[in-house]
Amino acid sequence: MKQWVILTLALTLAACASAPPPQPQRYQALFHDELFAPPTQRVDAADVFAMSDEMRAYLKGDVARLIRSKGSQHGLFEALYDKGLLKLEYDAAKTRNASQAFAARAGNCLSLVIMTAAFAKELGMPVHYQHVFVDETWSRSGDFYLSIGHVNLSLGRRLHEYSPNEVTMTIDFLPPQDLRNLRTWVLDESTIVAMYMNNRAVEQLTSGETNDAYWWAREAILQDPRFLSGFNTLGVIYQMHNNLGLAQQAFEYVLEREPANTRAMSNLASVLSLRGQATAAAELRRKLEQMEPNPPFGYYKRGIAAMQNGDYKLAKEMFAKEVDRAAYYHEFHFWLALAYMGLGDTEHAREHLAIAVDNSTTRKDHDLYAAKLERLRAYVPVIRR
Repeated sequence: MKQWVILTLALTLAACASAPPPQPQRYQALFHDELFAPPTQRVDAADVFAMSDEMRAYLKGDVARLIRSKGSQHGLFEALYDKGLLKLEYDAAKTRNASQAFAARAGNCLSLVIMTAAFAKELGMPVHYQHVFVDETWSRSGDFYLSIGHVNLSLGRRLHEYSPNEVTMTIDFLPPQDLRNLRTWVLDESTIVAMYMNNRAVEQLTSGETNDAYWWAREAILQDPRFLSGFNTLGVIYQMHNNLGLAQQAFEYVLEREPANTRAMSNLASVLSLRGQATAAAELRRKLEQMEPNPPFGYYKRGIAAMQNGDYKLAKEMFAKEVDRAAYYHEFHFWLALAYMGLGDTEHAREHLAIAVDNSTTRKDHDLYAAKLERLRAYVPVIRR
């Protein structure tokens, strides 16, 4: 049976913004540049909000026209997010900086926040960033489990501009009904930049580019040492690079500051086990089970094992449990559809494949599920035990 590596990397979750930053000599001691070759790509915070010539041209054209008729806040929003103009597409496959998101006309929520902020800053509009407390969501890439947070931004009016509209306007990429009564946490721009750098580190790591991942994670930490996800990512990079002692130090650094951080705790337990410290690893896992009796993807892993054993009934039950706590995660619906196919229930298989298609977050996943759904509609062999 496949041995799952539980590595949880937070994509956009912030650490305590009110805590004093760690002493430089302490966290910088966790860096070991000598173990890695120079990065193969530019890693520079100056690129995050940089405006391209194409963006400036758009600003002088469609954006300026809409601002004249609707004011800066509503004019900018319509210029960027009216489907008839820029035709932006949500795409979780890659975190892009402002100019990359504009050129691709696509991005995840962090990329779209960054691109919107770049335009607003160019226009002289005050920008405020917020972490939105939504139910925790998870994704998977190979053997990596990714904790996904959510951010949005609010735009203020320009100083010289009078408008009868609201003083600030919040722009979010969740449906308005999903935002009611949600708590938010104001973020510094340095934290947004750290989130961007950490996302890039995670994406490089899951693509097997451990060397470049190190430099992105390092820069994330330098941009905001209070953003502890950067240290967690650094620890995973060291683990993948077979520097287990350094990985342990990075995870312990997080746990010194957040003793209940289950992501760092899970990663540390894996490292301790690899280092032959079985007793300490077992103690950590017992603590994790008490804190998190049904961890993310726990039912999913049991469902996969059941599928491998041909037990489609148990697999269906396990995947259904994951759907019950993550109603819109496409991969859970995909596997639930496969379990139903194994049971010969084509009607429910089609239903869940359709949900997987509708909720896929990358073009690759969308096309994969759509193709399978099309084949299922045409013909489905009944698989029986």
